[in-house]
Amino acid sequence: MSTSKSPRVMSARASVLTRCSEVIKYRELLVGMVRKELKVKYKNSALGFFWTMLNPALYIIIFWLVFTKFQPNGVPEFVIFFASGLLVWNLFTAALSGATSSVVSNAGIVKKVYFPREILPLAAVGAAIVHYLLQMVVLIGMLVAFQHNINWSLVWLMPFGLLTLLVFVSALGILFSAINVYSRDMQHLLELILLAWFWLTPVVYPYKEFHTNGFFGLVAKLIRANPMAAIITPFQKVIYVNERVKSTLKPHNYMNILPDQSLMWYVRNLSLTLAFSIALFFFAMRIFDKAQGNFAEEL
Repeated sequence: MSTSKSPRVMSARASVLTRCSEVIKYRELLVGMVRKELKVKYKNSALGFFWTMLNPALYIIIFWLVFTKFQPNGVPEFVIFFASGLLVWNLFTAALSGATSSVVSNAGIVKKVYFPREILPLAAVGAAIVHYLLQMVVLIGMLVAFQHNINWSLVWLMPFGLLTLLVFVSALGILFSAINVYSRDMQHLLELILLAWFWLTPVVYPYKEFHTNGFFGLVAKLIRANPMAAIITPFQKVIYVNERVKSTLKPHNYMNILPDQSLMWYVRNLSLTLAFSIALFFFAMRIFDKAQGNFAEEL
């Protein structure tokens, strides 16, 4: 029995690889588009990049007040726990939102100049990475202020998680940017999707909080199947560190904050998510390649 792949599958794979190599050839344009994204965002702004750091700082303060003062959830050092997931989530949402609207926002150059159109959503992802690195200053400041030690032996999980996130969000961004050209409802629908997605991701609450039966058992299954949960929990493992801690509400009770699993559990989840993201990236590139032929007419 022959084990060779069909010509159609091989042709599709070659097409995607060709598009990727073309994007690499235009890497200087990609870098230029990232710079343009950043300049446009902060044009005529007195505070400039400071706004990037102010945004998560305000979120952290507000959620800290809500979940430690008004509606305590018992998580010790809640600001560290929340910040370790929030910055990763901010990178995801900024990259995906920017990528989704990127082709439509640059309709003028899409109609007039030839270049790999995939550069537009990828440039939005690149700009989001810059914002993420700036927001890390806020997290580092908090770690110093609270004298909180991270797990240095597991720091390598963070670049692994970041790589997985970038492949995942690039795939979604390329796919959604193509859909948005044909249906402008996509960028509005995305706002609702991200809102629901946020609350299905363990950023505000501990990962194991909903491991119960009934409705919350269903929610727990959705959380476990959520690629962003697989990406964010390793960051929390490195930065927040503690899996099981004493509740600030009931000092005699212990809380499971992070998954009580071995290191290999985190590595396996990241690896599976990365494999899924790569497959999704190939699929998104194929859809984008087929759709871009009519971009000029639709824009």
